[in-house]
Amino acid sequence: MTDPTQNLDTGALRAFGRDVDFGRTATDYATHRAGFPLAFFDLLAERGWASPGQTAIDLGCGTGTVARGLAARGLQVTGIDPAQPLLDEAARLDTAADVEITYKMGRAEATGLAATSADLVTAGQCWHWFDRAAAAAEVVRLLRPGGRVVIAHFDWLPLPGNVVAATEALILHYTPGWAGAGGTGLYPAWLTDLSSAGVTALETASFDVLQPYTHTAWRGRIRASAGVAASLDAEATARFDAGLAALLARDFPDDTLQVPHRVWLVTGLLKS
Repeated sequence: MTDPTQNLDTGALRAFGRDVDFGRTATDYATHRAGFPLAFFDLLAERGWASPGQTAIDLGCGTGTVARGLAARGLQVTGIDPAQPLLDEAARLDTAADVEITYKMGRAEATGLAATSADLVTAGQCWHWFDRAAAAAEVVRLLRPGGRVVIAHFDWLPLPGNVVAATEALILHYTPGWAGAGGTGLYPAWLTDLSSAGVTALETASFDVLQPYTHTAWRGRIRASAGVAASLDAEATARFDAGLAALLARDFPDDTLQVPHRVWLVTGLLKS
């Protein structure tokens, strides 16, 4: 898969996320957007990529799904995100999950955190929003010698005739410049980003899962996407949501949707 933001015009870049405001979607984001599955965190632990007692920094943390998963496994985590409404939701969810995480409003490219302060730096479902070269340089600055970076994605998969493909077609009707359609959940360009910044011993891993969503939850999940409420105004978002509700009732009447997703990650080390 090529860089999804390469050769896009300004309007398409806005639709993909450069001018998207996820803060407008904070409630739907926190309520309906499924976080990385437990199997993702199990994989990190089993392969020795995340261990209790480590200090971790989670870039683009959003509502804290990756940060909470790491904190629940005994890591000391700081989350960074530019949207304060998302950080507010993250803190609320942390209380419910009985974990403690430090949050700081900031950018992945310039976190303001101390150099060589992390054993692990993560970025879940967000690397494509960043100035990738600058973010990779910041990762290297933050890591201690021998520290690890993990860039991960949890992407829905549009397959012929499935609910994802139908939903993406509707998003494109409302946001023609949206560049998020047709994804494979694979990001080979991220390996180049890390290697160019000096990260070594690169590895990738992936697996597919079915993520259940009710109609209500799927509608909320889609409202929380970059191509809908984070880009459209309230009136257009309401029209889109009504259209999606009608589509689901007509073409996918079972209230529990089994939505195919792919977990993919790339990891590497800063030389000791």
